[in-house]
Amino acid sequence: MRISRVVVTFDIAPSRARPLSDALQVLDGGGNVNVRIEATDGINDVVTGTSSTGFGRLRSAPAILAKILEEELAPEIIGQDPFQVRKIRDILWRLTDYHGSTGLTLLAIAALDVALWDLMGHAVGQPVWRLLGAARDRMPAYAMVGWLNFSVEELKPIAEKAMAQGFTGVKVKVGCATLEEDVARITAVRSIIGHDRRLMVDANQVFDVSEAIRRGRVYQELGCFWFEEPLRADNHAHLAELRSTLDIRIASGENDFGKRQFRDLFERRAVDIVQPDIRRAGGATECLEIAAMADAFDVAYASHGGGPHLHLLAAMPNAIYMESGFLPDGSALEDGCIRMPEGPGFSKPSWGH
Repeated sequence: MRISRVVVTFDIAPSRARPLSDALQVLDGGGNVNVRIEATDGINDVVTGTSSTGFGRLRSAPAILAKILEEELAPEIIGQDPFQVRKIRDILWRLTDYHGSTGLTLLAIAALDVALWDLMGHAVGQPVWRLLGAARDRMPAYAMVGWLNFSVEELKPIAEKAMAQGFTGVKVKVGCATLEEDVARITAVRSIIGHDRRLMVDANQVFDVSEAIRRGRVYQELGCFWFEEPLRADNHAHLAELRSTLDIRIASGENDFGKRQFRDLFERRAVDIVQPDIRRAGGATECLEIAAMADAFDVAYASHGGGPHLHLLAAMPNAIYMESGFLPDGSALEDGCIRMPEGPGFSKPSWGH
């Protein structure tokens, strides 16, 4: 089987009726880049794999990424065996390394890698999680219930919805102008979910070390399960300092690029929980290798976002959570878990609709 065609499209999303904000940025608009890889053995029908890369903010990014894919990367993989994903990754790395294999370049490589794994699943008629040699057939999930621009009173019904859908863990944004505002948000959500469910907080890189220590001590007294991105994600030395000072678990990784940046994160003992983003990390192949490296350092793995990551988490013994959006109305998790889908490729869970 050989890759015969790569089709790249992109779209620009309309502005949100209500933008979403965290301590670092406002998310409004953006868009998606969609990749379809086709392969054939010259005898049977064409097999297709797809991926979609989303952008929450930069409206110009989808067009730029699509240009990189169409003109630079896609031509290099025509004629390659789609099952040789690491060979293809090496070809793309060598092509782009002179300009640095991070940023949009790595997102482009990730888009192709995810589509290749989807294609492999369709080629053999199996979900990706089965191809990987699964460690489980369902995955615990948590819900994000509170963007920073949502008021304390708005958080409560969102947390109630998470409980109704069976989530046993939720996350709320922190990093308000005052610690008292953060405490009010945490307390409001805790009043809904109780003390037998986990509550995580996410600061989106807004603090310096001293402020992260000051607020982190309060978060841990409030029983928060982890403190996510308390500092700039690329300052692994300061993350390690913070982790050695606080008792609360430190989580980070969604803004790290490629396994070599993650290696430094682990060698510095900077995190208790690593949170790769499948786009920025470099794709499914790279995430699998990051998870194995994390496991060797006794670091737990909790994905940033869901989608294709659900299948990867099934094959990671050290995976503890998938970040999930809310389920379709009338649906609920099974004991706080999403059951692995049975459709081919990166299939989505079936909720009975």
